Amino acid sequence: MTTTLSRVRLALLGVSEKQIVAFKQGDTPRWRHLEDALRAAVGGYHAVLEGGGIDAMVNRVLERFPKGMNGYAHEGIAMGLTGMDCWLPGKSRFREFLAGAGDAHIYMSHIGAGEALARMGRLPEPFLNRLDNPVERWLVMDGYGFHHGFFQREKYVTKQLLAPYLSPYARRVFDQGLGRSIWFTAGADVDRVAADVAAFSPARQADLWLGIGTGCCYAGGMEPWEIARLREVAAPHVPYVAAGAAFAAKGRHRAGNPVPDTEMACEVLCEASSSDAGAVVDDVLANIPAHYSRPAFQIVQEAVIEAFTPVGALS
Repeated sequence: MTTTLSRVRLALLGVSEKQIVAFKQGDTPRWRHLEDALRAAVGGYHAVLEGGGIDAMVNRVLERFPKGMNGYAHEGIAMGLTGMDCWLPGKSRFREFLAGAGDAHIYMSHIGAGEALARMGRLPEPFLNRLDNPVERWLVMDGYGFHHGFFQREKYVTKQLLAPYLSPYARRVFDQGLGRSIWFTAGADVDRVAADVAAFSPARQADLWLGIGTGCCYAGGMEPWEIARLREVAAPHVPYVAAGAAFAAKGRHRAGNPVPDTEMACEVLCEASSSDAGAVVDDVLANIPAHYSRPAFQIVQEAVIEAFTPVGALS
């Protein structure tokens, strides 16, 4: 769909080719694989700017990208719809998406919403506090952190700036998204990723490693020995990396788009199949207490981390 309005939207609000490739520092298969994931997310975002109904947007995107990239495409659609909600208040397009095609990709959809808020310069916590799901809504902060780290790496990774306007737990989930951004901007180079994380204060490293586990397991493109190396350099934070991988596996199985790379990552990082790793998340979600004094997502994450912590080991 190409109209004058869509061309104007793309020109003013779209992600340029320069921005898409700016993170790359080479043209190896791994860099190209990460670029493919980014292009699927940008493709979903641009589909919203092109206009039309939500179903039409989804159908256009699904025709453009392979099934394994569907999650990223839905992330981009959620980003675009949330952006439109910011520009044109009224009935929430994001909520409509979650009630339909976005439900299967609920994790990536919330991440996309957070990226939109970052791109629009909006505060994320008022937005997520209006969402119904007490667990998944915190992934808005993950997307918010990813966008800051990916597009402003110098500030948020190199200089390690903090966002003082975020609540304490929001900062933690922000760091999880920041960890995912490190996986991309470091080109999934395990030793470079480890060096980036080691430069942060010890108090922030566990959450960064959780996000890295998610990024590795969901994005894929790695060899078994490289994932084994990731497990080695992440010590003593392996339970966090495993928890991140388990959330990625859960997301792919819920969406019906598991890939061999996710299976391989879970076997190494979680020492379990992807379905078993995802089942750990399912079991925790099924047993959330009716009343809690901490964020529900924090309770879930801590339980999943504990599940992957060897008996007798320090958390």
